[in-house]
Amino acid sequence: MPLRALLIRDIRIALRIGGGALTGVLFFLAVVTLIPFALGPDLALLRRIGPAILWLGALLASLLTLDRLFADDQADGSLDLLLTGRTPLELVVVTKAFAHWLTTGLPLVIAAPVLGIMLNLEPDALVIVMLTLLAGTPALTFIGVIGAALAATLRRGGLLLPILILPLTVPVLIFGVSAANATLTGPMPFGTPFAILCALTLFSMVIGPFAAATTLRQGAE
Repeated sequence: MPLRALLIRDIRIALRIGGGALTGVLFFLAVVTLIPFALGPDLALLRRIGPAILWLGALLASLLTLDRLFADDQADGSLDLLLTGRTPLELVVVTKAFAHWLTTGLPLVIAAPVLGIMLNLEPDALVIVMLTLLAGTPALTFIGVIGAALAATLRRGGLLLPILILPLTVPVLIFGVSAANATLTGPMPFGTPFAILCALTLFSMVIGPFAAATTLRQGAE
């Protein structure tokens, strides 16, 4: 199937050029490592803000390679084939976003518990942070595809990508951190912010591909 071939192709390209799992995890590691040095050896403080540090690092790392999501296809001419092909462009965007999450978002979820140990987080808190990242990082990707599509249609649009996308990811960051902190500080129960986080992910998975596909079509005209 064309979508299956596209998924495998994007995964192979991301892994081959080092723009997926390795780059994201190394950047994630750098953020989580540097912030404790800046804050000092206060283990109680690190434990309290640990989920926020992990979420902030995951947010920045997941957006790190989004500018190449469509730019590489535009450079080699394959974007024109995707635009004129029989497969709906919205499904193409979903497939490329899923490939990006598999090579960037999922490795961050797997690495989060290991890096959380550096922040003095308890085992229960590590599991909760991993669960919130698993539910929230797809939202970061599907929101990011909108900016990636716009960046591909504008000259030097990659410079605008963080400015356009970061404000849209703030609700995901807020409810992701709130759900993770529910097991540490309370008093808000875990279920409420986690349910909103899942709703944001589902909403972005519906709106993101249509908005990105519309942007790509407008840019091709």
